[in-house]
Amino acid sequence: MTQTAAIWLVIVAALVAANLPFVNDRWLIVGKRAPHGKPFPARALELVLLYILVGLLARVIEQRAGQVASQGWEFYAVTAALFITLAFPGFVYRYLMRRGERHWD
Repeated sequence: MTQTAAIWLVIVAALVAANLPFVNDRWLIVGKRAPHGKPFPARALELVLLYILVGLLARVIEQRAGQVASQGWEFYAVTAALFITLAFPGFVYRYLMRRGERHWD
C-alpha cells in the first residue's frame, strides 16, 4: 500500500467512525438496538472508543511503513478535535435536523 493510500484509508476510516455513533442506534453496529435510541452519553463514549480504534489503525499502518514516531499530548488533542469535527455531520443529522417537519408553515 502506498503512503498516499494509507493516509486516505485513515481519513476515510475516521470519517466513517466519527459519524457511526450518530447514524445508528446499535452499540458499535453489532449490539442490541436501544428501544428509544441511545442516550447522548452512550454516543459520546462510543465516539471515544472509535477514536481510539482509528488511532490504533493509524499506528499499525505507520508501524508497517517504518518507525513509529513518538507523540506528545498536543498530537492527541489536535486529532481528537479533528475527530469531533468529522463527527459534525452525524451530530447534525441526529440532533439538529427535524426530518419531515416544516418550519415555514
